[in-house]
Amino acid sequence: MKSSLAGVGAWLHARAENLLAAMLATMFVVFIVQIVFRYLLNLPIGWTHEISVVMWVWMVLFGTAFVVRDSEEIRFDILYGAARPSVRRIMVLVSSLTLVVLFSISLPAVIDYILFMKVERTAYLKIRFDYLYSIYGIFAVAMIVRQLYLAWQAVWGKDADEFDHSKVSSGV
Repeated sequence: MKSSLAGVGAWLHARAENLLAAMLATMFVVFIVQIVFRYLLNLPIGWTHEISVVMWVWMVLFGTAFVVRDSEEIRFDILYGAARPSVRRIMVLVSSLTLVVLFSISLPAVIDYILFMKVERTAYLKIRFDYLYSIYGIFAVAMIVRQLYLAWQAVWGKDADEFDHSKVSSGV
């Protein structure tokens, strides 16, 4: 059961990476189209900028919610790495619960704002803003779930991989 659940999770993670790559490819193609129209044809177009901005926002929030692993997140490695495993678990627990509380408090207002934005549309493509902003609601819920999972792991003594000072990197 556990291995099949891990297999499904790995498959979903791979599809999320594929979707993120498609967003990046879309943003790149639209950026090239924008350059061609503006500088080669001397015909500036606005919809390309609109798509680029939307793809950027969606890439950042979708990627953080579903693609970036916890080990790739930015943290204060100097303090975290110097702490004993039990202190690291306490640090994870405190930060996770703080984020759960903050995201949970803000979630009703976020959802209300997203629903309110159905009255506005983008300038060129006339896409409803509630569709565009919906990714933040998805991101907030995903962060609550992720942080609850990390807090649960910290409570039950499951420490992240032992911190290795020789392997500190930018996450790449």
